[in-house]
Amino acid sequence: MTGRFLFVVPPLQGHTNPTVSVGHELAGRGHAVAWAGEPSVVRPLLAEGATFFPCPPRLPEAMEDALRNKAVGLRGAAALQFLWKEALLPLADAMQGPLDEAIEAFAPDVLVVDQQAVGGAATARRRSLPWATSATTSAEFAQPFALIPKVGEWIHQSLVDLQVRLGVPEDLAHEGDLRFSEHLVVAFTAEALVGEVAGGDRQLAARTVFVGPSTHARPQTTAFPFEWLDPDRRHVLVSLGTVNQVAGERFFRVAVEALAELVVEGAPVQAVVVADPDVLGPVPDNVHVQAFVPQLALLPHVDAVVGHGGHNTTCEALAEGIPLVLAPIRDDQPIVAQQVVDAGAGLRVKFGRVQAPALRAAVEQVLTDPSFREGAARVAASFAAAGGAPRAADHLEKLLP
Repeated sequence: MTGRFLFVVPPLQGHTNPTVSVGHELAGRGHAVAWAGEPSVVRPLLAEGATFFPCPPRLPEAMEDALRNKAVGLRGAAALQFLWKEALLPLADAMQGPLDEAIEAFAPDVLVVDQQAVGGAATARRRSLPWATSATTSAEFAQPFALIPKVGEWIHQSLVDLQVRLGVPEDLAHEGDLRFSEHLVVAFTAEALVGEVAGGDRQLAARTVFVGPSTHARPQTTAFPFEWLDPDRRHVLVSLGTVNQVAGERFFRVAVEALAELVVEGAPVQAVVVADPDVLGPVPDNVHVQAFVPQLALLPHVDAVVGHGGHNTTCEALAEGIPLVLAPIRDDQPIVAQQVVDAGAGLRVKFGRVQAPALRAAVEQVLTDPSFREGAARVAASFAAAGGAPRAADHLEKLLP
């Protein structure tokens, strides 16, 4: 039996990318698939001809300013509360009208809702539609509010209030959690990295399926000078994702200084830095700076990744058995970074304080100490066994009426 699946995603590349492969898998099985999201960010990530609904048609100016500028410099509980108050909850409100229109036009049987697109979850509950959570970060499984319970309580009440405001019956609004579907949670990671789910929550564990990274069939259209990579030298990728490039200027400069002088096995490493070349200016000959790279195509050529602990890049590197040096900034990144350290697959440094000598030493350690590559290989094996997009599609099909 075929069905209709609507993916509801926030305007964040790392939260959209994993759904592309799952959608491709479902479409290959004969299902109708569509996406609802903000067009300037989400639409370019989808395959040409994909069914897409603008939701919202554009981000409210205040929300975009919050995401791009005002969050810079915030850390810990302040950053987490800011994310929800200034971005995720306003996004949920802004999505409602366009999402209802998309549902009327597409008539989905199942919604697949990102954990940070909570307006989609509220809409599914209001319309009594089967829905699954798309969990594109492992942080929510690690009890992120254990040390900041007041923030956790505020977010929980805010999600209840959101549902009541959008028309969900009040008794239902108090049940469950919009970040975790009562039907199915698809987690794009593996238990080898996450460990115990939410402190041993058996009900959540029972409806969670770990599928590992979802990367198959994702379009890779960005050009890259692969001929620049010397096969006789080690290669390091430095990336802070798409949202943190402005906040990362100091870190990028430190990374360039650190890697400019790093020699491994008698040869200088080659580093690819994902940043604005105009901002960084001249760099040494062993460093290539490019604003965007075809990351999935580039990773098999890389020996180590320096990043911020963004879940997508981290898991994509680990899927290739690549160790990491992580400098978490905010949100879920400290949790993801610690999971990598605990798995023996990398090291952690301080984003705002690390200097070139310390960063150079950390990169050299993950490049030369085989234990880190062995740890990354263990996680890679668990990802491969998790099943990826096909397994996610298997479980989503079970939600069809």
